[in-house]
Amino acid sequence: MSAATIHPSAIVDDGATLGTGTRVWHFAHVCAGARIGDGCSLGQGTYVGNDVVIGHNVKIQNNVSVYDAVTLEDDVFCGPSMVFTNVFNPRAAVVRKNEYRRTLVRQGATLGANCTIVCGTTVGPYAFVGAGAVVSRDVPAFALVAGVPAKQIGWMSRHGERLALPLAGDGEAACPATGERYRLRDGQCEVLA
Repeated sequence: MSAATIHPSAIVDDGATLGTGTRVWHFAHVCAGARIGDGCSLGQGTYVGNDVVIGHNVKIQNNVSVYDAVTLEDDVFCGPSMVFTNVFNPRAAVVRKNEYRRTLVRQGATLGANCTIVCGTTVGPYAFVGAGAVVSRDVPAFALVAGVPAKQIGWMSRHGERLALPLAGDGEAACPATGERYRLRDGQCEVLA
């Protein structure tokens, strides 16, 4: 891989850290304090704030703003025009920069197009947030959530395939694409070794 590629129309402020092979596309803005890993893609019109950490191989599609206090671990996918917030109760006339709530999106999670992640939540590893969903509470690992507000409707594999597991109770299932086995026990889904 080579050094980061930055489109001429993009703005990357001095002090920002961009990993090897990362691509910053048209009209994007990366603020000075941002830390971005290797092999990432920041789509057209993206914004990355100062207090943001982005892992390796993260794909951020067009028109996504990653505001201060957001951390995206490795292999996260942010769909087109999805939204992060960092203030829970914003008012134009009230300064609340010291009240930012931290948001964590764990490894391999997918955030569908036009979904909203309300600040202060954690999206678990390999969770899948459906397009247009509004996440206002934590999402478990491997959970599939959809709707407004987001509710769990199933389970997903690391490969992004729906698993034939019950919402409640215990069970085992295989990923239809890879055959990798998963177990649901006590409300938690895990990969079997």
